[in-house]
Amino acid sequence: MKIALVSLLVGVAGYVVGVVLGMLLVNLFSSNTHDKSLEAAMTSFFVYGPLAAVLSFIVTLVYLLSRRGR
Repeated sequence: MKIALVSLLVGVAGYVVGVVLGMLLVNLFSSNTHDKSLEAAMTSFFVYGPLAAVLSFIVTLVYLLSRRGR
């Protein structure tokens, strides 16, 4: 249970980091001039955030499970 909880917390932290980095990336590299802030917000919250959360959850879960076997 502890491994699942730690993985979930790291996933939540990964979501926050993904949103912040996503907003930064979209603001830096988007050529949209009409509504760049809306594009940055929506892309970060619905693409980069969930992607980072799932990735960080899986990596943490695999790491902790592999360490448990030692």
